[in-house]
Amino acid sequence: MTMTANANDDVFVLDGELLHTGQVTGSWFMRPIEAVAAVLLAVMIGLLLLGVTSRYALHLPIVWIDETASLCFLWFAMLGAAIAIDRSEHLRLTLFLNMFPQRVLGYINSLALVLVATFLAAIIKPAMEYAIEEWVVTSAALNIPMSFRAAALPVGACLMLLLVLNNLFRRENLRDIIAALVTVGVASGLLYLASPMLESLGNFNLAIFLGLFVAVFLVLGVPIAFCFGLGTLAYLTFTTWVPTIVMIGRMDEGMSGIILLSVPVFVLLGCVLDATGMGKAIVELLSSMFGHIRAGMSYVLLGSLFLVSGISGSKVSDMATVAPALFPEMKRRGHKPKEMIALLATGAAMADTVPPSIVLIVLGSAAGVSIAGLFTSGFMIAMVLLLVLAVLARWKARDENMEGAKRTPWPQVGKAALIAAPALVLPFLIRSLVGGGVATATEVSTIAVLYAMIVGAVLYGGISLRKLYSMLVETAALSGAILLILGCASAMAWALTQSGFAFQLTAMITDLPGGWMTYMVVSILIFMILGCVLEGLPAIVLLAPIMFPIARTLGINDIHYSMVVVVAMNIGLMAPPIGIGFYIACKIGNVSPDEAMGAIWPYLAAMIIGLLLIAAIPGFSTILL
Repeated sequence: MTMTANANDDVFVLDGELLHTGQVTGSWFMRPIEAVAAVLLAVMIGLLLLGVTSRYALHLPIVWIDETASLCFLWFAMLGAAIAIDRSEHLRLTLFLNMFPQRVLGYINSLALVLVATFLAAIIKPAMEYAIEEWVVTSAALNIPMSFRAAALPVGACLMLLLVLNNLFRRENLRDIIAALVTVGVASGLLYLASPMLESLGNFNLAIFLGLFVAVFLVLGVPIAFCFGLGTLAYLTFTTWVPTIVMIGRMDEGMSGIILLSVPVFVLLGCVLDATGMGKAIVELLSSMFGHIRAGMSYVLLGSLFLVSGISGSKVSDMATVAPALFPEMKRRGHKPKEMIALLATGAAMADTVPPSIVLIVLGSAAGVSIAGLFTSGFMIAMVLLLVLAVLARWKARDENMEGAKRTPWPQVGKAALIAAPALVLPFLIRSLVGGGVATATEVSTIAVLYAMIVGAVLYGGISLRKLYSMLVETAALSGAILLILGCASAMAWALTQSGFAFQLTAMITDLPGGWMTYMVVSILIFMILGCVLEGLPAIVLLAPIMFPIARTLGINDIHYSMVVVVAMNIGLMAPPIGIGFYIACKIGNVSPDEAMGAIWPYLAAMIIGLLLIAAIPGFSTILL
């Protein structure tokens, strides 16, 4: 289960997205940083909209826009990561923390913060060297040194270090801090003394540093981004002669690809969806159309998740929009709360392939797969899973109480359709523009935000300036947490690849009997397990550079393999007792996880059946391409 470090705030995190059940605000001294991050996001959206308008309306491309947006993006990512530290919004695993005795929790929390501070302190100097080296590289269009962009790395690291130290000395007692410092110091000294022996172990060091050490950091509650960073830093420092500046370069590359610019914009789109009520309009339309039939409310829930996901790209936003509107009526008809939670969780997992899925965008960036192809295929895959879940829902609803369920008059259905029509246009607009090659995912994300803002202002009540500013800051924090994970995971993936492990794994897997089907089964198991433990985005960035080349050598289509990987990962994400998506669904539906845990397994089994069909029949993934 994933929670923030701040015990006073009740915040659950999924895919870098937050569902706030309490008020989370930053420190007063971070207000200027929050303002800068909000302005940077607004500037990036404005630049991208200007570029789209100039290219398609005026047929006059502006060559410096991408460079300017890229410069702003790295600063936005690093400042956002700092804001996330200030607000305790970095993704971390706290399942195992609850197993420690209460008397040692203070020490464990101090140790986690000291480890994060150690990583940040260790990368500041190489980050400064990296920024200085970038001075000799000049941007093609703006003709300025790239140091102006790369300086975001040391500045962001320094800011994060100050915030971590502030949290450490403000929240923890001195005895625990001293014990944690001694622990880290002794461990570092022992590793330094053992480094000659470790160098002789070869790739066994991967299991020690990138396996065992990262697992220990996760158990201690260190945020996932820093688990990857610490493991990679320790591996490079104590077992190789590779300078840390190389790791900084891989982090830069992993978190600042231009395609990733669409991530914060789609996160903002999810906020706009919630604030304007566009998702609620879709739910009400489907309720009026299908609410009177047996299992109708289950169909409405699944259909709403399918369509709303196409607007927000956010599982938390999807579930938080759909559940409050449908659960009361479902409960009246005899649906058990635990069954509703099970359907909500697996329905959200099903909808994660519907564009604009942030997972698909990150996967396309990490594995070099066409975003347009992923968006096109994702609709079909979601429909296969939707059908499988709908069949199970219909069987589960055989004893549903239909007393009082009446068909909604057609005039009322027409009115609901009229209200929902502008919102319904958005998912199909996103898919058609990207799938048709008219615009990139990044450009479409900005178009979608502009469309949602205008439609929301005209038809759904609009958003106040104060609310818009808070949404921009929240988007910065969420995006910074996501992007730092991607940067550190990219560095760790590079270390795995450069060690030769990828070639050894390729040789081992290609020798397995059964060909590509065996590899599919192995991939499903790997990504289901990592989906439980790591959450989606880091698992993808970590393994995509290794797994996708192997799939290609076995003749597996990139789009087909991508769909299998994403669905497997989402099944793991919703699988108790570790899958964090399951706990978020329970929180949204106000149902005890212990109560819902037994009910979700038939739905997960249905998802696995759908996944096996998708894996065995490539046509499901490629028929629309």
